[in-house]
Amino acid sequence: MQSRIRDVRRAKGLTLADVAMRCNPPTTAQTIGRLETGMRVLSLIWINRIADALGVESSDLVALPDQQYLPVAAILHDDGTHAPSKEERIMVPNVGATMVGLRIAAALGEYRRGDELWLEQLQPDDFASALNLDVLVPRPGGRFIFGRLLGRDAGKLHLLPLEAGARQQVVADPAWIAKAVRLVRTL
Repeated sequence: MQSRIRDVRRAKGLTLADVAMRCNPPTTAQTIGRLETGMRVLSLIWINRIADALGVESSDLVALPDQQYLPVAAILHDDGTHAPSKEERIMVPNVGATMVGLRIAAALGEYRRGDELWLEQLQPDDFASALNLDVLVPRPGGRFIFGRLLGRDAGKLHLLPLEAGARQQVVADPAWIAKAVRLVRTL
């Protein structure tokens, strides 16, 4: 089994030491490095610990035989665009069972017509993880509100729709919401 720990860690901008300290209980950067490179056996317990430390699902850390990657041709820095100093790749994300999509049909806020959003569904206990993020909230009759989650108190969600001049909306806690986690935009 090949792991994607290094790809996920780098995509999140974390060092080996960062991940090691986020593990519960904390471990060493050397141990994380060995698990990444396969020099140490990656058990299910380690996969779960590291997934929690990275804030991803355990399945995101396992490379599947048909998993696709994009080779990195160049890296954009503040001093220009350069070829990578070593081979790098971008992992194509796994689509989890809790993901839903939102297609943007008209420009709205920072979104352009034709954009697609990948959203992660959240249950009420996890709503706080979406504060100050764009969320999709189901309403009765097959309707939805899409906007910024400003707060949650007394069993109600406070949302700011993205339309210019829109007023805050208050929604009684729905069964679920979905927070935007990935923007797909055609150039």
